[in-house]
Amino acid sequence: MKNYLSIIKPGIIFGNIVTVSGGFFLASHQHFNFSLFLITLVGMSLVIACGCVFNNYIDRDIDSLMERTQNRVMVKGLISGKVAILYAIVLGIAGFLTLYYGTNLLTTIVAAVGLFVYVVAYTIMTKRHSNLGTLIGGIAGAVPPVVGYCAVTNRFDVGAIILFFILFFWQLPHFYAIAIFRLKDFSAACIPVLPIQKNIRYTKISMLVYVVAFTITAILPTVFGYAGWVYFIVALSLGLYWLYLSIKGFKSVDDQKWSRQMFGFSILAITILSMVMAVRF
Repeated sequence: MKNYLSIIKPGIIFGNIVTVSGGFFLASHQHFNFSLFLITLVGMSLVIACGCVFNNYIDRDIDSLMERTQNRVMVKGLISGKVAILYAIVLGIAGFLTLYYGTNLLTTIVAAVGLFVYVVAYTIMTKRHSNLGTLIGGIAGAVPPVVGYCAVTNRFDVGAIILFFILFFWQLPHFYAIAIFRLKDFSAACIPVLPIQKNIRYTKISMLVYVVAFTITAILPTVFGYAGWVYFIVALSLGLYWLYLSIKGFKSVDDQKWSRQMFGFSILAITILSMVMAVRF
């Protein structure tokens, strides 16, 4: 049982569920449907779990080369490949059926697109071959809040687009921070992340640009009338502090320590931002 729980990456599921909740909260300012909220969380959790199992199966060879992943279930052979694939398929079917019958067709389609991008476009096609894999992965990572939003509204409108770009621009400096403090792991597995393909300074500049983009898009829910001034103040404050940390990185003498600070704050920022989307004033 422990192995089947480990292979779905509970930490990844929880992180994504936080952003699903943010999208749901943003769309629920008129009325909060608790049963719909639970159905959306369960359905999307199953879909994300499906993607994580496929990812574990596909990446089992390179996972064996990295310190942080060398003890994963698929690397150790604790679950067979056939069983893992069947497990992923069952999780995916259960997730899509839950979303289709519990929410709406649009939400199900958005979730399916996110799964396809993560498993096929990112894990199979680009992760091992190009530093653009991070951008593709960012697309998949930006889908969960849109799922939460569409579950409530059954519309793909400006609000959904804003949520997508908030998470997309957040994902990139978040992952680049990981790429810096896990540089040895990515090098050992020959994964062409930006710090390897370019250099750390180039990566820092890219992170700064994306943090600026995140800060701008993070305040748009208030600009377009989807959120109130409390959200605006919190979003702007988080963005500006993250921007301060980004600039601080150019003077840092310890890139490992700085990148871990960037990573840690990115988690805190997106969690706070997602929760404050529930505030109605």
